Amino acid sequence: VLLDRISAARAPGDGALNRAWVALAEACTRAPAEAVRDEYETLFIGVGKPEVMLYGSYYLSGFLMEKPLAELRTDLARLGLERAGSVVESEDHIASLCEVMRYLIASDDVMQNNIAVQKRFFAAHMQAWVASLCDAILAHPRANFYAAVAHIAAVFFEVEMQAFDMG
Repeated sequence: VLLDRISAARAPGDGALNRAWVALAEACTRAPAEAVRDEYETLFIGVGKPEVMLYGSYYLSGFLMEKPLAELRTDLARLGLERAGSVVESEDHIASLCEVMRYLIASDDVMQNNIAVQKRFFAAHMQAWVASLCDAILAHPRANFYAAVAHIAAVFFEVEMQAFDMG
């Protein structure tokens, strides 16, 4: 269903982000859900060590569950956020960090929904490694569908970095 929704959602324009979206939409059109699931498991779960890590600690320290994760947990606690008990992924998973950014952008709390907090969180916990993650996915020989995801993510994060630099 998500693949169908993305493939049907076209955005007007001709910028880099729009072109990356069009490429993702086309990848969604071509990719059967089962193939996407299999690719995810191959790249990001695997048997033993994943072929591509989705955790900030790995890119920042070379290991999982290291100092960057402890620093992230401290900052999340300051924001009044913590991992739900039912969540098995550590807080430095790219999806978790994107969810925190979404929360900071959409929050009704004026102490959290401001550009300074967003910029500080992004700089401290994402900026130094998200491009490396995207590059790792793009360089992986078995990344097909997720290469399109990594491409739009790379373009999006670059736009965010430029916007934060201007602010």
